[in-house]
Amino acid sequence: MAEESFDVIFIGGGPGGYIGAIKAAQLGLKTACVEKRTTLGGVCLNIGCIPSKALLSSSEKYEEAAHHLAAHGVKVNGVSLDLKTMMARKEKVVGDLTKGIEFLFKKNKVTHLKGTGSLLGEGKVKVTGADGKDQVVAAKNIVIATGSDSTPLPGLAIDEKKIVTSTGALALEKVPEHLVVIGGGVIGLELGSVWRRLGARVTVIEFLDRIVPGMDGELAGMFQKILAKQGIEFKLGAKVTGAKAKGAKVELSVEPAKGGTAETVAGDVVLVSIGRRPYVEGLGLDKAGVALDERGRIRTDAHFATNVKGIYAIGDVIAGPMLAHKAEEEGFALAEILAGQKGHVNYGTCPGIVYTSPEFAGVGKTEEELKAAGIEYRVGKFPFMANGRAKAAGETDGTVKILADARTDRVLGGHILGPGAGTLIQEIVTAMEFQASAEDIARTFHGHPTHNEAVKEAAIAVTGKTLSM
Repeated sequence: MAEESFDVIFIGGGPGGYIGAIKAAQLGLKTACVEKRTTLGGVCLNIGCIPSKALLSSSEKYEEAAHHLAAHGVKVNGVSLDLKTMMARKEKVVGDLTKGIEFLFKKNKVTHLKGTGSLLGEGKVKVTGADGKDQVVAAKNIVIATGSDSTPLPGLAIDEKKIVTSTGALALEKVPEHLVVIGGGVIGLELGSVWRRLGARVTVIEFLDRIVPGMDGELAGMFQKILAKQGIEFKLGAKVTGAKAKGAKVELSVEPAKGGTAETVAGDVVLVSIGRRPYVEGLGLDKAGVALDERGRIRTDAHFATNVKGIYAIGDVIAGPMLAHKAEEEGFALAEILAGQKGHVNYGTCPGIVYTSPEFAGVGKTEEELKAAGIEYRVGKFPFMANGRAKAAGETDGTVKILADARTDRVLGGHILGPGAGTLIQEIVTAMEFQASAEDIARTFHGHPTHNEAVKEAAIAVTGKTLSM
């Protein structure tokens, strides 16, 4: 029996792979997508972005009912946590969305190949099913979109019960008494916030002297103070050098990053969230001759092509931020390229978002980056404390900050710490995509009263005085 042949095969059914496959099929290419999980959506949908946001939302509602509704004149007595129901809701959200992707594959005639994909060379892919049986398929173009997995920390054996990655932290059967988070990045702070709201004591240990590295330093400092006020403890400039079980606890040896006396920090659950690494094992890259860079990522050119003709890569396995929306844009653009169109991704407008409460979002350059590059710039800032809608909602923590070129007024970066920052940042993303100036934002209608008015005021502040403070 002759092997089935496609125009393009995507290995990996996460955000990059499934979006790329759907777009390629819509453009008339015979398309297949290989996925080893029983469900589509990758880490993001199954054990990452979506379930974490479901728990963030649920835990926010629990904390609001338990501690904040009284200020609005809403008296609630006897609030209690039903963790099992909360987790069931999270699973339903995930299940509904994975089924949605299956529907979209059928609608767009994308062939879903269930199993683990690996390269055989000469345009062929082996798909090994859960039953161990192999199927070989061929394609003119093969796209590696296998994503990433958690970076391990030497000396800490992950069991997803006591020492967990984000996967285990999303499925704990009870609220920890003390959750110790290793890593002050996005994942650690989001999941730490979930369990802190539900009653856990949370301690974050970070090797650097600040949290959320890569985001605006000034707002990151404000962010840390807000989280500390909420109850999260921080140990910065510290590294974990070892771990041992002691009864029901895990004892961590922690010492200053620059040397000094070690201390012991004990928790009943330890979350290791020090970053992610490209998932390239078992793909047959060596056999196919696909080159990797010094960080173990697949090398590609500006059009996502590897050094091997007909093999491409997108998402977390290549250079750039490990974000679902970055992978989606790459999958979309590559599908256009393979169909003979002019696909393109503008990485300068890729936002980063921390979905805590308040949210923290940024796009473009930070002040630190502009200073390092010697670029003259102006800054406009506006606090949510002076925003009418934020004041009415009781969500006044945070600030909007806009950075613009001192000579041309072109927006170079935007950073928002505050309510709905992940949504508000999109205005600045769009402005930057169209190379707008701060004045363009300032002179654009913003409905009143809205949180968006804080963005307008920050834009006004770039070259003048704010109106509402």
